[in-house]
Amino acid sequence: MTARDLMTSNPATVTPRSRVADAWDLMRELDVRHVPVVHDGVLVGMLSDRDVAHIDAARLLVAEEADALRRELVAPIVTIMRSDVICVDPDTDVKDVVELLIENKIGAVPVVRPDTREVVGIVSYIDALRALRDLLESE
Repeated sequence: MTARDLMTSNPATVTPRSRVADAWDLMRELDVRHVPVVHDGVLVGMLSDRDVAHIDAARLLVAEEADALRRELVAPIVTIMRSDVICVDPDTDVKDVVELLIENKIGAVPVVRPDTREVVGIVSYIDALRALRDLLESE
């Protein structure tokens, strides 16, 4: 089994210039925790719910009032995204994908074409758990 077999194809993506608020809305709307960040179709970063959670809305509202929170939410994704993204290609063995998730304590890896780094999918820990469940049910 490979990443291609587990991945969600054509995942929602954002650009480095997308606003934090828009990405947050997208993640809530789609009920996802990770969104690849692409520029001209090429993977340049990853945004997770943890990155967005680092915006301390309560502190900003108390200490600096609503204007500070507004500034954070209209900031471009590039200000909070992770650019050191661990990714895999579609033919990566599932065992290796799971190992990457565990070793790096991450919830998802983008699946990219090795020659272009174009995002073709994403594998999350939920995808891995679903595959494990299906395997256990077939026994």
